[in-house]
Amino acid sequence: MADDWTPSEVAATVADYLAMLEHELRGEPYNKREHNRRLQAMLNGRSAGAIEFKHQNISAVMIELGFPYIDGYKPRGNYQELLRAEILARLGETTEIERVAGDVVEAPAALPVREIAMLDAFVPAPMREALRSAYERHTLPPAPRRVNYLERESRNRSLGRAGELFVMDVEHRRLWESGARHLAGRIDHVAETKGDGYGYDIVSFEADGRERFIEVKTTAFGSMTPFFASAKEVAVSEELPTFHLYRVFKFRENPKIFTLAGSLRQSCVLDPIEYRVSLP
Repeated sequence: MADDWTPSEVAATVADYLAMLEHELRGEPYNKREHNRRLQAMLNGRSAGAIEFKHQNISAVMIELGFPYIDGYKPRGNYQELLRAEILARLGETTEIERVAGDVVEAPAALPVREIAMLDAFVPAPMREALRSAYERHTLPPAPRRVNYLERESRNRSLGRAGELFVMDVEHRRLWESGARHLAGRIDHVAETKGDGYGYDIVSFEADGRERFIEVKTTAFGSMTPFFASAKEVAVSEELPTFHLYRVFKFRENPKIFTLAGSLRQSCVLDPIEYRVSLP
């Protein structure tokens, strides 16, 4: 079978993905394998692996459009342009999934009810396949102006504060369990005690007593969800030798943390999304 998918195949696969995503956003159970089996029957020859790969392509497009993605389908780029066009068309026709996404990103957040074991709290930073070049990504046909739900979530102050308090608790236990109990009580929630604008939210400590400057970014979605950093945060990440970004993800379900140490320019791909414009 030819590698390029037909418009009808793409339409069926996108519709299936969006149906699963809506279930996920609502917190409703669904079976990925059963969805895959049904698609195999509909698509007449596409394998389970090919369908999963296409779902991963859809995840990449959803992220580019500022939309949540299905965490079980790791984003993969280099997709058919037809796929992006179909997703835009479907989202343009469907208001319910956008309403549900809006409710999720704006919902108040609270600390997890159960304590997270230290061995379970930290996970390795995810690795993403090589992205399209900045030129290729920025010369895609412009999408209609849409709500960026990931950016909207980043402005959810309740979620942000809950993530910071979660990290405060994790840091306290990290130092306590490492034997640096005298340092655990000195952790400073700078965002609360001094305010925003420092480029970090928390001052914790290394086991040897050096300060650890922590910026917390929290999302209810998967580990591959992009986050937003200010120019100040990027600059501070380059200036402070013990700067760490703590990415808290799946916060409302089963929070985990991966960390990025040092300069964000070195560990991340930074895309400019806003400019300050002055007259000459």
